[in-house]
Amino acid sequence: MHLRILKNSIDLARAAAEHFVARRPRTVALSGGSTPKLLFELLADPNEPFRDQIPWPDIHFFWSDERHVPPDDPDSNYRMANEAMLSRVPVATNNVHRVPSENPNATEAASEYEQTLVQITQQPLPRLDLIMLGLGTDGHTASIFPGSEVLHENNRLVAAPWVEKFQTYRITMTLPLLNNGASVVFLVSGAEKATIVKEVLQGPEKYPAQAVKPTNGELLWMLDEDAASDIK
Repeated sequence: MHLRILKNSIDLARAAAEHFVARRPRTVALSGGSTPKLLFELLADPNEPFRDQIPWPDIHFFWSDERHVPPDDPDSNYRMANEAMLSRVPVATNNVHRVPSENPNATEAASEYEQTLVQITQQPLPRLDLIMLGLGTDGHTASIFPGSEVLHENNRLVAAPWVEKFQTYRITMTLPLLNNGASVVFLVSGAEKATIVKEVLQGPEKYPAQAVKPTNGELLWMLDEDAASDIK
C-alpha cells in the first residue's frame, strides 16, 4: 500500500490527474463524490495539460458503484461524471458504460452490468487498469457498507445490496472485481474523514474499505492534509 498526502483538495485532484495520465489506462472505474468531481473537472479542463495527454477515444469508462436512480437524477454518479468530464472530452460514446440504474429491479441492473463488464473486457474476471474509490465516514467504499452481505460475495462481480442506512438499493462492484484491479486508488479529502481514515489505515480490520486489497496490483491512498490529520 502506498500513501500520498497532499496539501489540499486541489493539490489532491492534481496529483490524481498526474496518476491517471501516468497509468495510461484503457479501462477505468469512476466513483462519485465531490473529490472525484474536482479530478474530473481538472482532466477535462482545456487550460490544463492533462486533457491533451489522455487518449480519450481508447478508454472504456465504468462505475465502481451507482445509486438506484435514473441517469438524469441529481444523485446519479453517472450524471456527475458526465457533466464534469465525459461530455467535455472526445470520449467514444460506445465506450461509456453506465450502470442501467433506471431498471426498477436493482438485481437485474447489477446482473446486466456484470455481463457488460465481462463482454467489453473479454475476461471472466475483468482486470480494470484503474479503479477509483472513495471512503465514507462509516468506513464504506463503493456501495459496500458495514454489515452488508456483499462483504462476503465471492461469485458475483456486481451486486445490488439493500442499504438500510438510506432505505434504498445500491449497485456496486464487489470485492473480487475491485481486488483484481491493476491500480486501485482511494481519493479522500476533508477534516470530517480524519477519524475514519486513521481507523481504516491504522486500526483493527472491521471496515469494508479495509477489505480492498488488490491481489496483483497496486493500492494507493491519496489524502489531503485535513483527511490525514489524525494519522500518526
